[in-house]
Amino acid sequence: MKHILDNPAWNALITGNKAFSGGNDTVKYFPKEVSPFVATSETSKENFNLLYDTIPFESHFIFIAPHDVEIPEQWKIVHYLKCLQMVFEGEISADVSDEGLVPLTKQHVPQMLELTQLTNPGPFIDRTIEFGHYQGIFDGDKLVAMAGQRLNPAPYAEISAVCTHPDYLGRGYAGKLLMNQAKRIKAASETPFLHVKAENERAIKVYEKLGFVTRKEMSFYVLKK
Repeated sequence: MKHILDNPAWNALITGNKAFSGGNDTVKYFPKEVSPFVATSETSKENFNLLYDTIPFESHFIFIAPHDVEIPEQWKIVHYLKCLQMVFEGEISADVSDEGLVPLTKQHVPQMLELTQLTNPGPFIDRTIEFGHYQGIFDGDKLVAMAGQRLNPAPYAEISAVCTHPDYLGRGYAGKLLMNQAKRIKAASETPFLHVKAENERAIKVYEKLGFVTRKEMSFYVLKK
């Protein structure tokens, strides 16, 4: 039996992120301004062709698979990377506090875009904030760290956009934000997970220390029609 997280984008679009779902019973996609993730119920050449014909706009898209897949020729592979999919199996310490964390709203989107463009934690665009639960840390009026939620293949919820301005590294901001996200997700009776580039050893060590365990190496394809 396949695991829900083997096809996280598809299972998110039929459960926790269903409100964003475009497509049909075989292929699905998010609105262009929300997220570039696309998915198929099963990986096959026919479904890739159907996905190509179904998406009504041009853009870059991201397809996730639990192994390498053959991409039909009409798609252009812009980038390919391996990511570790890590699931939280640790304990939430009683001293995890949200002191100093600010709920982020649409008014913060320009700063959020600036920070994610600087640090490149993964795709973040104009309406990505609509996934919800974004929190940030500020130095005065300047957003210096943030994290939030992305894919929600219930009962799992993905922590995403974990990033810190380079001038503020080493202060524990990412860990604080991440553990508060994990605490919130666990309180909602869901299980936190995340994706991290396989070569990002520094981040992987941080996540392991916080209680995340690698479940599987996943293949990420950045595609263009």
